[in-house]
Amino acid sequence: MTGMAEPPERLLDAFLRDLREVRQASAHTQRAYGRDLQRCLTWLQEEAGAPPLATVRPAILRLYLGALADDGLAPGSLARHLASLRAFFRWCEERGHVDANPATALRSPRRGRRLPRYLEEEEVDKLLAAPDGTATHDLRDRALLEMLYSSGCRVSELVALDEADLDLARGLVRLRGKGRKERLGMVGRPAVDALNRYLAEKGNLGLDRGALFLNRDGGRLTDRSVRRVLDRCLQRAGIARSCSPHTLRHSFATHLLRRGADLRTVQELLGHASLGTTQIYTHVSLEGLRSLYRQAHPLGGG
Repeated sequence: MTGMAEPPERLLDAFLRDLREVRQASAHTQRAYGRDLQRCLTWLQEEAGAPPLATVRPAILRLYLGALADDGLAPGSLARHLASLRAFFRWCEERGHVDANPATALRSPRRGRRLPRYLEEEEVDKLLAAPDGTATHDLRDRALLEMLYSSGCRVSELVALDEADLDLARGLVRLRGKGRKERLGMVGRPAVDALNRYLAEKGNLGLDRGALFLNRDGGRLTDRSVRRVLDRCLQRAGIARSCSPHTLRHSFATHLLRRGADLRTVQELLGHASLGTTQIYTHVSLEGLRSLYRQAHPLGGG
């Protein structure tokens, strides 16, 4: 390693710029890395004497992760912080700012298996029926909720959709997932009908035909706006428990498995790189089957 050490803050700015401009990471990923790494740099400055990054050793980072645990961070959050540190120091190592990546020596905390939240089929029916008006925003809200549940897409994939990504005649949609990977999603008949009504309304009003889902100002809808739409429709449907757009993705996978879909098919539809990621839904499906068994079988409650 040669030359004068760059200030950590400047290296962090350069790393985040590389994420944005070279790797084209999503805005969510950029925010997560920036937030996690800024927290670490602040801790190093306040608690460890602001050491140059080249002198940071695994023991220091282990103390930092311990401090996060003392603050009450769950194992999943600690694992995310460690992943951010590994990526940042790997970037620094590749560019000669540090001799070795101190985060590679650290082990991720054990993460408990948490079952994803999902809605029952009856609750999904109520939710999808909530935007029942004929105003433009009602047609849009029904179409986007139908799309979330019908395709199992992520909210980031939903808001990135353009009209050109739709092939409603064949019931298909092109989704751009993590790492800019593209896949085809399925669009069922109710979703196709809702999308056609919304697209017709857009055409009548002369709205932009690029982005699929638009806000009231005619711009592309954001993931935060989708969450507000969902909250409003949950209230209208009388569903009191907390849900996110990802809950519809979980519901999509759970309902497919309950109705006999095989795990490989669900993996492909969700865009999971690993089958292990999809296997969590087998536990959800099993819990649902066990509950139905207890209700329906004469000796199920014994």
